[in-house]
Amino acid sequence: MNTQQAASAAQKFIDSALEWLGEFLPHLIGAIFIIIIGMWLAGVVANFVSKTMKGAKVSAEVVTFVHSFVKIGLRIIVIIAAVAKLGFNIASLVTALGAATVAIGLALQDTLKNVASGMMVLVNKPFKVGDYISVSGFEGTVTKIDISSTHLLTIDNKEVIIPNSNITVNNITNYSSQESRLIDLRYNVAYGSDMEKVRSVLNKIISENDKIKETPKKPFVAIGEHCDSSVKIVVRVCVDTADYWPVYYYMQEEVLKRFAQNGIEIPFAQVDVHTK
Repeated sequence: MNTQQAASAAQKFIDSALEWLGEFLPHLIGAIFIIIIGMWLAGVVANFVSKTMKGAKVSAEVVTFVHSFVKIGLRIIVIIAAVAKLGFNIASLVTALGAATVAIGLALQDTLKNVASGMMVLVNKPFKVGDYISVSGFEGTVTKIDISSTHLLTIDNKEVIIPNSNITVNNITNYSSQESRLIDLRYNVAYGSDMEKVRSVLNKIISENDKIKETPKKPFVAIGEHCDSSVKIVVRVCVDTADYWPVYYYMQEEVLKRFAQNGIEIPFAQVDVHTK
């Protein structure tokens, strides 16, 4: 190939490249325009949905999830539109995307199960952030509800992260869902104790604590059971949920102190052996 032929071939290549670039450049500019405007609109729509839901007093957890879901979904549509603008076969792309989705779904089925369970938790609201609950063998205050897991802070300051799929298939005890709680207490006194005196001491302890309520249930003191070595006294008092533990510990300490002051015996478990 001589110099003239080489120059001619190079010129043809440059002409072809310029022709291709002239045809492709408008599509590329259009695709970039679609991505820039589309991503902006996706954010605007997602924020509008969030504000609307907040105005309707939807819980923060649901708002966060829906905001992310709407934003990601719209961005996927924008990317597909941009790819179509570049001239790619959308049908083939969607088919490949579908096959990839199935494969990913099989690989991440446990994660997807947690996500689906998270949606149920957010919609059904068996508890909210700040509630004290018991679930899956753990007890603590809910600090965070993710789409895939729920975070608890235990009384000894440990963080427990529970997959949401475990929560939806187990029983949940929510100690914070009601405004008031009943404290159910048991005290043992010796046989032969003056039961009226026992009742009077317990009622005095109860009356001295202003956190103990008269409604929805009045304080209750009664003989509950005749045990082998003692008589069991049942005490039930109603308090605001936030006051449960302070009143519980108050009762335990005061009962021990007042029984000692009033000569009321709290017996140990014992067995009497008689010999001939």
